[in-house]
Amino acid sequence: MTSGSAPSRLRGVDESGLVAALASALEGGPPVAPLPHDAVERARAVSALHLDGSGEASADPLDEEAAVVVLSSGSTAEPKGVVLSAAALRAGAEATHARLGGPGHWLLPLPPHHVAGLMVLARAHLAGTSVLPLARDLADLPDAALTQGRRYLSLVPTQLVRAMAQPRLVDALAGLDAVLVGGGATDPGLLRRARDAGVSCVTTYGMSETCGGCVYDGVPLDGVDVRLEQDGGRISIAGPVLFSGYRGRPDLTAEAVVDGRLRSADRGRWVDGPDGTRRLEVLGRTDDVVVSGGHNVDLGAVEARAHAWPGRGTAELAVVGVPDPDWGTAVVAVTDDPGLTLTALQGWVRDALPAYAAPRRLAVRVPLPRTPSGKVDRRRLQTELAGPSTEKEPT
Repeated sequence: MTSGSAPSRLRGVDESGLVAALASALEGGPPVAPLPHDAVERARAVSALHLDGSGEASADPLDEEAAVVVLSSGSTAEPKGVVLSAAALRAGAEATHARLGGPGHWLLPLPPHHVAGLMVLARAHLAGTSVLPLARDLADLPDAALTQGRRYLSLVPTQLVRAMAQPRLVDALAGLDAVLVGGGATDPGLLRRARDAGVSCVTTYGMSETCGGCVYDGVPLDGVDVRLEQDGGRISIAGPVLFSGYRGRPDLTAEAVVDGRLRSADRGRWVDGPDGTRRLEVLGRTDDVVVSGGHNVDLGAVEARAHAWPGRGTAELAVVGVPDPDWGTAVVAVTDDPGLTLTALQGWVRDALPAYAAPRRLAVRVPLPRTPSGKVDRRRLQTELAGPSTEKEPT
């Protein structure tokens, strides 16, 4: 933008026009706000992104560095408009390709209006490679045809769980150079099974505010500085991938970014990997510690233990804290498998954690509710489970 010119106005863009609009924004054109197709989701996005009624333009100008405003996932809080600069998007894309072994062609089974899908489009544009859309269930993966060269895929854990139950999809996944798995905690057992089958899984950690994944297999991407605060192990991040702020919310931006570092809502610790490399292990959110019956319970630790339960099989499990008149907050496990039993799950959890940390209820939701980005919708679960309980609680 030349000196004295008016700041660019944000444009809401549907999926059909996103590739061209994003390419323009990355090269200095008007900033773009990717919009979902679903009418309800679109209305929510228009409101959160401060677009006008049509979603096609905004009277509120953006900072001249803005290239994209993407909606945060909203899995645990109201979604926010995350402003990303072209420089941050470029840094994230280039660091990803450097870590994976070079630029490659991408397969996309994720919604492009959230950061994970958006970054696939950005990486391909900036590297001059191609993107091939896929069905969310990966059914068309075995028939996908890309130009010769390295081939990458980005998905969420649930997609990998379901794909691993289908041999033809496992074979197709094993033929890719890397399969990025992010958007939530991934079951270590699932990763072992996939890697044993020849799938080159790479776990990713990041958020909309860091242009998606910025830590791969526990190791920060080049240029990304990850630190743990002494009080509670809160993860803070700095580097060229950082966002420019929350659209229309300077107050939230000031809370999130302190001294140039993003103070995430996640907790972590450093562990030594098999090769001696120090790796980040994400333990859960800072608000995952609840008080139940007078005891502090780490919901992240309970969920990690539940995911390691051999009796779970391929069932999905999530653990949330629900307001309860007797316990203050009740620890509730939620699964999509009605065959699982509360008593067996409690026994497994109590073998490794204090007895008071074991779930007091086991609810069934088929399927587990999810946000548009594919994460378990914990806010919805907490709201649904806060009503009168129909799940049996042991005496």
